[in-house]
Amino acid sequence: MTTFPQIPAPAHTQVDSMLSRRFGRETVNYFSSSPLNRLSFLRTEHPFLAAALRHPSTRFVLVKDLAPLTRSSAELFYASYEDVRALVPADYFDLSEEEVLKAYDSRKSSAYPIFLGLDESRREAGLTWKNYSGTPVFGLDVTPRGSEEQQARAGEVIAAMEAQGLTFFKSRVVATFSADEAAVYAQCRALVDWNTRNTFCGTCGHPTISVNAGTKRACPPTDLARSAEGKPVERPACNTRTTISNLSFPRTDPTIIVATLSADGHRILLGRSKRFPPNWYSTLAGFIEPAESVEDAVRREVWEEAGVTLSRVVIHSSQPWPYPANLMIGAIAQVGDPAHESICLEHDPELEDARWFDIAEVKEALCVGVSALGDKPGPEYKEGGLKLPPPTAIANQLIQAAVNADYLGASEAKM
Repeated sequence: MTTFPQIPAPAHTQVDSMLSRRFGRETVNYFSSSPLNRLSFLRTEHPFLAAALRHPSTRFVLVKDLAPLTRSSAELFYASYEDVRALVPADYFDLSEEEVLKAYDSRKSSAYPIFLGLDESRREAGLTWKNYSGTPVFGLDVTPRGSEEQQARAGEVIAAMEAQGLTFFKSRVVATFSADEAAVYAQCRALVDWNTRNTFCGTCGHPTISVNAGTKRACPPTDLARSAEGKPVERPACNTRTTISNLSFPRTDPTIIVATLSADGHRILLGRSKRFPPNWYSTLAGFIEPAESVEDAVRREVWEEAGVTLSRVVIHSSQPWPYPANLMIGAIAQVGDPAHESICLEHDPELEDARWFDIAEVKEALCVGVSALGDKPGPEYKEGGLKLPPPTAIANQLIQAAVNADYLGASEAKM
């Protein structure tokens, strides 16, 4: 059988409580449950960030074109500050945010370290700041971009890393890391991607600058480059400087994904898009639209894609999906009337096929037919049989919960 990375198993999922007895143990999905304490309230505290940047225990997750630097396809490489000194000056956080904005010059560019959090499992020899101790972890985009000088320095860092036999692991979806490293990479990738996509203000169109340790983009009120053009350094007025604006902060786009049961509970609805390999099916999914609840989005997407009308929808678990910035909200739903089970693919042409599969067939596929998209299932798989997503995908967790009735039957557990 194909071996897949471990799924997160944080301690809180094993704790007995009224809620766990009533609803069953919490499902924790791949890319979630980071081992880092994000300490988000310290992202504006530059003395802390300066100390973290320069601390000898500090480590950096490096990405180039969003591909992580790795020892192998299953292991991230954590760089030291000395490895990235050429790109990140030691005094990077010595100025306050106000001073950084006042000194902004669009002719100059630099890499920006993104504070991901403290690894509190490594307190020994780590940084201690107030009540917090651990190894600081930053993300850093080393993709050659910006000024010629910055590109040259990035090239030096990349060459030095690759000279050690390290590689930037390129894959459509990275799902080979351990659970902890997958969560750290997901956070890093999402924030690097967001910063890259938001280098210009969505309100006034002028260049923005990364602040809050990489978790906010600011539209500077001045630009020293304007003086070289004979213009006042003050930039035109912009609403993002005068009001609270979500345009300046990382966005997460909510999507739904659902395992759908038939009215009698003996079958599960699965679909396949045109890009799926033969016999590979998955749960249905789609984006949540404005002014739409999670439950309404589930019902709409299933009807639009498969023509099936749902009754009850229950939220099961969620998975951060950093490709580029989605939060997949997993649900289990059921048809209330057999008359509403007829499949129709004529509404939204997204699916190539959708079928009701018997629970027994799905259970067998979970044992022998699981594979990542494009990979081959295990040796016990019989050609022509059903193939399903791997455990690292929330779709697999939803299918398992639905066919085993663990989640649905939890209400019968003792209180």
